[in-house]
Amino acid sequence: MTAATVLDGLEEVLAASGRHLGESGWFDLTGDRIAEFESIVGAAASEYLILSLSNHFLPQILEVRGISMGVNYGVDRVRFPTRVGAGDRLRATADVVDARPVPGGAQTTIRITVEAAGHPKPACVIDSVSRWLV
Repeated sequence: MTAATVLDGLEEVLAASGRHLGESGWFDLTGDRIAEFESIVGAAASEYLILSLSNHFLPQILEVRGISMGVNYGVDRVRFPTRVGAGDRLRATADVVDARPVPGGAQTTIRITVEAAGHPKPACVIDSVSRWLV
């Protein structure tokens, strides 16, 4: 599967500030998936599962080429406006809210908005920070 947006090199990464990157495919949140997650991490709130899905969604939305590596640098801010559960269908959209040079590459803050079909508010909004190194 090809990502919705491909950025080639640091110049394109840095120029992407303010850019909408696209959306992922749909993900069915089943009771089995929730149970599997809880069997690994313990009886956690469903929000943590939704947060962890950002690593499933973002590669469907963005691919960066012409670099030596991309590093998940952390999360700046997370909100959970709507509770979701078994039977919900989820997908994400992403927007670059900040892109700036750092020694050896670039740093981006990408807002990942996880939406649930039929819900008026997002399930989760994540400001994900990444470093793209040459």
